Amino acid sequence: MGHALALVHALGGCEVALHDVSAPVLAAAPGLIDGALDTLVQSGTVTQKAGGEALGRIRYTSVLPEAAEGAELVVEAVVESAEVKRAVYDELDRVCAAGAVWASNTSYLDVFPLMPRRRQDRAAIAHWYTPPYLIDLVDLAPGPGTDPQVISMLERFYAEMGKAPVVFDRLVPGYVANRLQMALNLECLRMIEEGWAGAEEIDRSIRHGLVARMAVLGHMRKMDFTGLEMVRNGVSAGTYQPPVSGRDSPVLRGLIEAGRSGVRDGAGFYDYAGESAEVLFRRRDQRIARMKRAIADIMEGDGE
Repeated sequence: MGHALALVHALGGCEVALHDVSAPVLAAAPGLIDGALDTLVQSGTVTQKAGGEALGRIRYTSVLPEAAEGAELVVEAVVESAEVKRAVYDELDRVCAAGAVWASNTSYLDVFPLMPRRRQDRAAIAHWYTPPYLIDLVDLAPGPGTDPQVISMLERFYAEMGKAPVVFDRLVPGYVANRLQMALNLECLRMIEEGWAGAEEIDRSIRHGLVARMAVLGHMRKMDFTGLEMVRNGVSAGTYQPPVSGRDSPVLRGLIEAGRSGVRDGAGFYDYAGESAEVLFRRRDQRIARMKRAIADIMEGDGE
């Protein structure tokens, strides 16, 4: 996520310093950025000139003070560990300007108690979805001591970059998209575990039954089109009982133990026929870019 957020902000006109403590991760970042940018250029999302200018605004450093000193906005996207985040915040506190805004990419962790008290009024959550250079949603949430102007500034800043900020009045673990995604994960895993459907049947049902309607309507408006009486009848029938998380999934455990943890392992629910992860991610990005362009054309003039 770090290299991708560096590209997002550079395309938005920011001078960016990308920091990572891992030398291999930092060394790989320019190539990943080049690949993502190439996809954006090929899809017509970004011009070659704008892409080249964005690359010129990114520098790389393994020294945190070099990255943070003088920064107006610090985007933290380290591992979801309270201990790691607290250590990063303590180091940032020693070098950041007093007025710097801190924005954490956390999904579920309440980061505000981990930050020095004197930074609380300039701290917020800005949570992104991968790949953020294509997925426009960014969740914004304040801490208990955040100056409301910080949230307003971030909302305006990201909207002007063409992103789609959603503002919450406090940290909501998982926000909207991740909470819905977690519910979908649990339901899909239950269907596989209980033998109702396999991965291919689930994906076919989602792609051909849900995606097109939700892409142009969302879900709440889709209910309006269905008719709320029909929705109420479905709810009141009581035939659906949501799955309860047991904090473990036999299906996931078995796949992971078999070395099938996803695209980077060459297999997960699907086999990826020896194709490299880089090729698969590039193909995903190209398809998302094409889909976004098609949806934008469809929705043009609709106020969405």
